[in-house]
Amino acid sequence: MTFTTRPELTGTFGMATCTHWIASAVGLKLLEAGGTAFDAAAGMGFVLNVVEPHLNGPLGDMPALIRVAGETPMVVCGQGVAPQRATIAHYRDEGLEMIPGAGHLATVVPGAFDAWMLMLRDHGRLDLRSVLEPAIHYARHGHPVLARVSATIAGQAAFFAAEWPSSAAVWTPGGAAPAPGALFKNPELADFWERLLAEAECETSRAAQIDAARRAFSSGFVAEAIDRFVADTAPMDGTGARRKGVLSGEDMANWSATYEPAISVTHHGWNVYKCGPWSQGPVLLQSLQMLRSDPIGDLDPQGPEFVHLTTEALKHAFADREVYYGDPDHADIPMGTLLSADYADLHRADISGTASQDHRPGHIAGFEAQVQAFHTRTTRAAPQTGIGGGEPTMAHLVNRKGDTVHIDVIDRWGNMVSATPSGGWLQSNPVVPGLGVPLNSRAQMFWLEPDLPTSLAPGRRPRTTLSPSMALHEDGRALAFGTPGGDQQDQWQLAFFLRLAHHDMDLQAAIDAPLFHTGHLPASFYPRDIRPGHLMIEPQFLAATIKVLADMGHGIEEAAPWSVGRLTAAMRMPDGILKAAATPRLMQAYAMGR
Repeated sequence: MTFTTRPELTGTFGMATCTHWIASAVGLKLLEAGGTAFDAAAGMGFVLNVVEPHLNGPLGDMPALIRVAGETPMVVCGQGVAPQRATIAHYRDEGLEMIPGAGHLATVVPGAFDAWMLMLRDHGRLDLRSVLEPAIHYARHGHPVLARVSATIAGQAAFFAAEWPSSAAVWTPGGAAPAPGALFKNPELADFWERLLAEAECETSRAAQIDAARRAFSSGFVAEAIDRFVADTAPMDGTGARRKGVLSGEDMANWSATYEPAISVTHHGWNVYKCGPWSQGPVLLQSLQMLRSDPIGDLDPQGPEFVHLTTEALKHAFADREVYYGDPDHADIPMGTLLSADYADLHRADISGTASQDHRPGHIAGFEAQVQAFHTRTTRAAPQTGIGGGEPTMAHLVNRKGDTVHIDVIDRWGNMVSATPSGGWLQSNPVVPGLGVPLNSRAQMFWLEPDLPTSLAPGRRPRTTLSPSMALHEDGRALAFGTPGGDQQDQWQLAFFLRLAHHDMDLQAAIDAPLFHTGHLPASFYPRDIRPGHLMIEPQFLAATIKVLADMGHGIEEAAPWSVGRLTAAMRMPDGILKAAATPRLMQAYAMGR
């Protein structure tokens, strides 16, 4: 019998699962109120802004895969773009060789809010107030603060007091970080949302109200507050210097969230869907293509061969990510070749029984300069595990990476959402006065080198790590899944999906099974560290498995027990039965449904 920490939930009405139990409860509440999966997911997203502010915020990013019942999944792109004044020349003139991990120069146009509004307007049923009210309640009246939020604020408190006073006012009321479990409020954020609702409700129809809220955000009081703050301040950034940003209200007014087709491959009876190459989603698809002919079902899903094979496939896919991925609106991305069977076979032939210690992107005609630039970067960069800019500056307090949250919802009609909101976390930037939340730091994923698909350029989307997933089986099963975790997102999702698809595990068992990931790739976040041959592995694996992997050449780093991955998933069966599960790791994520 497969061990699970919790039951796989089953029902027929609706399922909501995410990385915080309060948000999952709100999702179920909105389904009970007659809302669709789209209403529930948006309400959950706004609550997560409040209860996990170290992992996401309203001024961050939000890619989602959505499926209207019976249709093909599509993408809602809430990834904002680089401002018009965000040029390589400007950043170089600021003395930068790499974009800092925090500060105003790390900011792109906030995309999450408009993406939620676009999805709500076109596919939801509830009015905007019903969707926002739970989040307003927890911001106004408080919520029990997570221990990890408390620790994050405590670690930044001295820096906030010295350098980011607007953040100190919000996150350290009374001059100290909130104690774990204490009631914590953000009335400034509640006021922001209430004002937005007040302006929206000057309109009469539901759609008009949502569009009014979008205008208030992109060209009204929200954009004005951001424009004013960025223009008037030069906060300390991740290098320990004080620099002004380049984001403007005009940048916000000129951008809006969009729909676009998902990309997909077929694997073992499933069509698997991801966002395009402006995300890291194709990493999962490329890995599945490499493994499509391997007898995954014959391998022990917790054995060394399974871990080795998936890790080595991921190394190839991540090398391609660094060379070829980027915003296809601004660069030529050879996606057809990257996802082709012939190309995958070349990578698969390069996988041996020994752990690779180097970086092996595929070679595609016409892209030789990009491959050379990649090898130059990885050769020049020494392996790193620390952060830049130590004493006597306070940069060691600024360069604290945030993370992400994830949401999966299925309603009684078969509508589905898989969303991965992130950015705008409390470590990323000072709080914008009047809004109660900070700007994002997603621009750190650009390179300050020309002629790359990931080069900084005005109007370009950064190649984000955010990577929600959907899959449809030929027998009628429909699956939404994902996880936070930066560069690890598609690594943990690959292990989960292969175990589900090839070993007939239920959702909870596939989530509970021990996880692993590699740092054998240029990290997407400042300071872009690389760890050749690295393999992080949970100690729930058998000691014999870990030893075999070490003997194969993997540089083993043993994680703390039950600490890797924050997966959630929801599935609709062909007969209409709904299922959901959430990870027990970190003891925050919960699935709810009936």
